[in-house]
Amino acid sequence: MKDAIIIGGGIAGLSAAWELRDKDILLLESDKRFGGRVYSERRGKYWLNWGGHVYNGENSATDHLLKSVGVGASPVPGTVTGLAMNGKLLLDGRVETYPFRMPMSWKSRLAIVKAGAKVRLAVSKYGKIVAPKPGENFREHQQRIYDYKNNISFTDYVGKLPLDADAIFRPTVSRSAGDPEEISAGAGIGYFHLVWDKGEGLSRNIHGGPSTLTNTIAESLGNRAQSGAVVRQVVQKTDSVIVNYEQNGEQYEVEARFVVLATPAPVTRKIAVNIDPEISKALEQVVYGPYVSAAFLTNESGKQVWDDAYAIATPKRSFNVAFNMSNLVRSWEKKRDTGSSFMVFSPATLARKLINKNDEEIIQTYLRDLNDIFPNFSDKVVEARVQRFPLGLAYCFPGRAKLQPSLTKPAGRLFLAGDYLGTLYTETAIKTGYEAAHSILKRL
Repeated sequence: MKDAIIIGGGIAGLSAAWELRDKDILLLESDKRFGGRVYSERRGKYWLNWGGHVYNGENSATDHLLKSVGVGASPVPGTVTGLAMNGKLLLDGRVETYPFRMPMSWKSRLAIVKAGAKVRLAVSKYGKIVAPKPGENFREHQQRIYDYKNNISFTDYVGKLPLDADAIFRPTVSRSAGDPEEISAGAGIGYFHLVWDKGEGLSRNIHGGPSTLTNTIAESLGNRAQSGAVVRQVVQKTDSVIVNYEQNGEQYEVEARFVVLATPAPVTRKIAVNIDPEISKALEQVVYGPYVSAAFLTNESGKQVWDDAYAIATPKRSFNVAFNMSNLVRSWEKKRDTGSSFMVFSPATLARKLINKNDEEIIQTYLRDLNDIFPNFSDKVVEARVQRFPLGLAYCFPGRAKLQPSLTKPAGRLFLAGDYLGTLYTETAIKTGYEAAHSILKRL
């Protein structure tokens, strides 16, 4: 009998497995690769990236994992508040000045100023309200964050806006994989807090690309980490848990004292056949938004307009943000080297418009917009690849706070882990993976 089986080889499952690495464990991942929505590939000094790209800083669960595994990370250099809209590219100056430097009607400008002031004030309050309190555990902290302005949508909070004003706000809010009409006001405000307060939260790039971390953990586990292993059923008994899975056309059954379910909420609900009905009902109500992303490798020589920018919001485009994934490497250079690496990201409605198209259609759609922002960009592209994530992110919708007590209640010998259990994205995934592992270690 195994000490523990971890189901799901994304960052949550890998974090749990890393903490349990000295025990008799088995990690089962249905995909052919480990990492889930953390996905990058090296290209010389650069890396192509399709998933999570920024990670938490000092004194976080992410920081602990990075140091424990021995993988480096550095603060993201350059501006994260770039804006390309209506034929103009803004990469410097205060964001409050953007409406007056961007071509648009005065009606839209005034609407942006009014709504922006409301959001700016809310962001200031948000930072104080959701700051951890002494003695507060992770679950209590996350419940307070979910409770913040969870009764209305972000759209209802800011009010109906003219087209250009709405377009300004949409890229930041919809990074959650939900549209402003779908996510709660508190979650939308939280995203602006994340972008504007660069020193906090998601602020670092992993050296060599995010998959450096996930691949290092998976490789360290050796044959205790199995890919292409599709779990069909998890049955909790009084003294153990039975896991049935399929791999390479063969059926397997394995028993363990405990199981970590580090799979997306709908997968967890499907395979955990006798989990607490209250937890199962809550899992059913978790809502995911899709996203589509593409990575581009270029071969230009000489300084480019994007060199000092990391993130550029792109309202009214097929993607809502362009990320300069070579920005960290660029900051280390004494002389500007050849090429760059870009990621473009389409969440929510933008993703739903693209996700069923073929790769070439998606790439050409993206390149048309990139050429408008950076003239002749496509002439510099030497590689382009698309990834689709139907279960992109579990976003916080109005009423989501009510699910949290059920999702975090004890589940016997089953322990849930994943980013859907909190508001801190990869940090939530890692933190819940850690907590699941530590609970098992105590009981072992």
